[in-house]
Amino acid sequence: MKINLIANGKTLTATLSNGTAAKDFYQMLPLELELSDYAGEEKISYLPRKLNTSREPDGVAAAVGDINYYAPWGNVAIFYKPHGKARGLVHLGKFDGDFSAILGNGKTKVRLEKTK
Repeated sequence: MKINLIANGKTLTATLSNGTAAKDFYQMLPLELELSDYAGEEKISYLPRKLNTSREPDGVAAAVGDINYYAPWGNVAIFYKPHGKARGLVHLGKFDGDFSAILGNGKTKVRLEKTK
């Protein structure tokens, strides 16, 4: 499943996994979100509702460029630094290339949509 993330006039592409949560996330699109920096390693935004995480691992590690979901808080997390395994972290997908358009200080408004 391919998605576009539009930020600061640039269109970024990502590929979602085939997991339960990723499929549920894909069905929520399109979404308008505001990403905020968290812990100096990820950009986060809360989703309108929690995702279905049945049949997902209890936790994963995050790599640079990963799009994950933190089930306990109900937020999407885009990692720009690696993070060790965290309980409740679910892998949704990964950017296909450069995603620097969403980085930087402050909040970033983004639109996520299904690739046509």
